[in-house]
Amino acid sequence: MAGTRPAINRRNFLLTSGAAVAGAGAGTAWALLPRQRPHESVPPRTTRNVGQPARTGTALTTLDTAAQLGRANAGGYRRLTSGPGWPLVIRTEAADAGPRAGRHDRRTPLACFMQFTDLHLTDVQNPLRTEFLRVGRPGAWRAQEALTVAGAVSLVEQVNALGQGPYTGMAPTFVMATGDNIDNNSAIELEWFLTLMSGGRIAPDTGAPTAYEGVQNSGLPLYWHPDDAALRDVDKGRGLPHIPGFLDAATRPVTSPGLGIPWYSTVGNHDDLPGGCLSPRLGEYAVGSRKLLSVPKADAAAYAQALRTGNDPKSEVLAAILSRHAAAARPVTPDERRRTFTPYEYLAAHLDPAHAGVGGPVGHGYTEDNLDGDRMYYTFQVAENVIGISLDTTYRSGHYEGSLGTDQLRWLERTLTAHSSRSYDTDGRLVRNLGADDAHVLVFSHHNSPAMIRRPDAARTEEPRHDGAEVIALLSRFPNVVAWINGHSHVNRITPHVHAEVPVRSFWEVNTASHVDYPQLARLIELTDNHDGTLSLFTTLVESAAPHRTDPDYTDLSAVGLASLYRELSYNAPGLAEGMTAGIHEGRAGGAGDRNAELLLVNPLSRVQ
Repeated sequence: MAGTRPAINRRNFLLTSGAAVAGAGAGTAWALLPRQRPHESVPPRTTRNVGQPARTGTALTTLDTAAQLGRANAGGYRRLTSGPGWPLVIRTEAADAGPRAGRHDRRTPLACFMQFTDLHLTDVQNPLRTEFLRVGRPGAWRAQEALTVAGAVSLVEQVNALGQGPYTGMAPTFVMATGDNIDNNSAIELEWFLTLMSGGRIAPDTGAPTAYEGVQNSGLPLYWHPDDAALRDVDKGRGLPHIPGFLDAATRPVTSPGLGIPWYSTVGNHDDLPGGCLSPRLGEYAVGSRKLLSVPKADAAAYAQALRTGNDPKSEVLAAILSRHAAAARPVTPDERRRTFTPYEYLAAHLDPAHAGVGGPVGHGYTEDNLDGDRMYYTFQVAENVIGISLDTTYRSGHYEGSLGTDQLRWLERTLTAHSSRSYDTDGRLVRNLGADDAHVLVFSHHNSPAMIRRPDAARTEEPRHDGAEVIALLSRFPNVVAWINGHSHVNRITPHVHAEVPVRSFWEVNTASHVDYPQLARLIELTDNHDGTLSLFTTLVESAAPHRTDPDYTDLSAVGLASLYRELSYNAPGLAEGMTAGIHEGRAGGAGDRNAELLLVNPLSRVQ
């Protein structure tokens, strides 16, 4: 791929060394495939290089190179290297035919933007965190959690350096963060997120101003103690390194440049609820002076069971555990900044002009009207003839899965109707919507369709809830819905929602992995009109700006070094490395067709059919 390259420095040299260009080779068109169940990943289709404009920025995408695991040490821990890029996969399941020849030359760009999701900016010293679940499941606690801020700052730097999209030649015009932007529904974490996106200094430290008070200096072998060479904890047994000065570096202030383009915000369950699933009534523990670090396995199992079933909306099981073991909890310094916040406070913080950033907009999608009733959904202009719809799929009571209430579902239907001159009723009959202005529609939410259920919301018992199947049914009634873009699953998965009888009613669901767990990716999304009766939606995955290779002896504890370590630790999560093939674990990275893809669909606004 032609384009400029930055001057050689450690960051760019390590990022590009060993990289391979995405594989070439033309493929054939594929016939329309049968409908896939929402949780199934579609096998890879055709791979080929598509003509791309010269790069104007300095940042690479996973078309150029992607991190991969190197050789394991004695404990099984693996360093990262720069591997080959992931090729483009052309997918036609939602189109009425295969790709038309010559579309590369005639296509025009409609939109280009970035998706962040599941950043999980985490105050690891918060007393309400439940790291003790690791007693029963090693993966219930992440060794990289203390580095979420450094990793997210590196992602912001990467977006600022991207230049233009590889298929449209357009610079990204905004970033949409699709929820779980923070981890604990904590006021200080919300402040970190707003500062990350809009620019400023972040001190990822709470409690005692001169001492770390979390699990990683507790002396419990259950957790990785990077500063303690003598303690043989379970993670050092897996090969994780001894890194003197790690905790001091992880809690050191870091400055985010802020995004150089506008950004928008969609709410997730971790933004709305402590821990993403706990009752707001437990907020008193977050600002308290005791942090529970370990419990008997029976208690951990009881709490895990309550989480799995979702049958404890008041979090009574956890409240009992915290009370029963209060005397054994670690004394910590109370910090009012850890307080939980209400939906109204979440909206008000976004509307604070101090967080407008370079590109705005003030409110980042939310307006003063949202404060009336704490409505956390809205529409916005993506581009000319392209609108975005941001949904609130969270429960206000303690539950991690999602749904829509009846009021919001009806609002969504009215909004879609206002932007579609024709739709289909529930019986499949064509309806003309007089006075409606046609526009391509992109829907954003935190939860993906399989994670949306009909469980009543204990905080809004009077309102019926609606699941993912009902949302899919509604979206498929409007031919101009292009895609439903979401997160929550921490997995890359792209699903075609195909209407076999009327192909124009098909659309794509684009589910993107998190930036806290492997493989730590964001998506660059481009929409084009191919001027042949089809649209193309390109979904290019993007890593942070941090080098793939960490410092050989872990002495680089700068913000850049910590961001590299953040990625490397996520690739070495318990049980993950063992399931890797060529450095890729398809369970979370997804198959090739869930990563860098061209998603074809019928263009309902085209005169060429």
